[in-house]
Order: sequence, then structure tokens, then C-alpha cells
Amino acid sequence: MGASSPNPAPTALSLKGMALQNKVKRRQWRNRRILMKRRAVLEGSRRFRSDGVSRRVRTLRRLVPNTQSVGLDGLFSETAGYIMRLQMRVEVMKAMVDALSTCD
Repeated sequence: MGASSPNPAPTALSLKGMALQNKVKRRQWRNRRILMKRRAVLEGSRRFRSDGVSRRVRTLRRLVPNTQSVGLDGLFSETAGYIMRLQMRVEVMKAMVDALSTCD
């Protein structure tokens, strides 16, 4: 008899309970992450440092075109060439502006 009658109050409480449990778990995870970062900084962990380096390498690969399939040495040489090409473009544009502004 009691099993067949629907009771909305326990589901509402269980949803609130689940939301509260999720909130507590997120807070615990965040605290654990913060502690791990602090420990890594204090211990001078290589993992913490290498994450920063790999993040910077990924960023550099996104900035410099055609560097997705080259190694780290190739990435640096391509980056140097790309910077030189960009500087050359700037010089050409400056020369064009100077030439066009003196014509008027």
C-alpha cells in the first residue's frame, strides 16, 4: 500500500541532498588541488614545472603556422624564421606607407 503511493517529498530531499554532496565534493577536490599545487611549488616538483613548459610549447605551436608536426628544435627554428618574416613584412609596410604618403 505504501509502496504504490507517490511521495514527492523524499525525492525533493534526495535531490537537495545530492546537490549538497556534489557541492561538498567539489570543495574537497578544489582544496586537494590547491594543496597539491602548494606542495609542488614548495618541493620544486618537476611535474609542476614541466606543465608550465608544455603549456608554453603548445601556445607557441598555435601561434606559429605549420609547426604541428615538427619537434622542439624545429619549432624553435620555425619560430625564429617566422619572427624574421613578420619583421620583414612590417618593414615593407612601412616603406609602402612612406612611399604613398610622399606622393600626395
